[in-house]
Amino acid sequence: MSSSLESNPNVHVSSHPLVKHKISQLRDINTKPKEFRDLLCGITNLLMYEATKDFSLSDTEERTSPVSKYVGQEIKTSVALVPILRSGLGLVNSALELLPEAHVFHLGLFREESSLQPVEYYNKLPPNAAVDECIILDPMVATGGTARVAIGILKEWGATKITFVSVCGTISGVKDIISHHPDVTIYLGSLDNEVNNKGFAVPGVGDSGDRIHNTLF
Repeated sequence: MSSSLESNPNVHVSSHPLVKHKISQLRDINTKPKEFRDLLCGITNLLMYEATKDFSLSDTEERTSPVSKYVGQEIKTSVALVPILRSGLGLVNSALELLPEAHVFHLGLFREESSLQPVEYYNKLPPNAAVDECIILDPMVATGGTARVAIGILKEWGATKITFVSVCGTISGVKDIISHHPDVTIYLGSLDNEVNNKGFAVPGVGDSGDRIHNTLF
C-alpha cells in the first residue's frame, strides 16, 4: 500500500486470508458469472463485518432465554445501503443478510467512454436523509471518479456519515476519493497499483457489471 494511504486511519484494506483467496478467484478470467456472483457475495460479507464494527448498540427490553431473564442488545444505528448501479447490485443481497432492516437507495452512474468522467442517470434518494449512516456499495474503484461523485451526491442530499465498501480499489483512485472527501471511511478487499488507458484497474477484475450480469459479448 502507498505510504500515504497506509497512514490514513480512514482507509482499511483487508488482510484476511479468506478475502485474499476469494479475490484471487474473482480476478480469474475463467470464473463463470454464477461463481463470480457467489464470490462477490462472500467477499462483501467479510468486508461488511469490518465496516459495521463501530455501530452503536442499545439495550433491549427484558427478554427470556430457556434459562433466565436477560437484557439483550440491538443495533441502534439506522443504515442506508447505496449501491451504485449496476455493478453495486452484486453486493446488496450479502449486505442485507447482515443488515436486514437497512434501507436501500439506488444511484445510477456510468463513465463516459472517452473522458472516463462519471455521469449521473438515476437517483432514487428519498426527500430526507433520515439515517445515521450511508454505506456505498461498488465492487471497483478504478479512477475514483464515480465514487467521488456518488459521495458528493449523498453529502448534498444531507448524509452526515458515509462509508464506502469496495472489493477492489487502486491507489490513485482511493487517493482521489480521500483528497475530495477526507471524512469518508473506506473498506477495501484489495488495492491495485495501476489504472490502464481504458480506466480499468490492473490486474483488477475486468468489467464487474458485465461479469455479474453475464453481458460480456
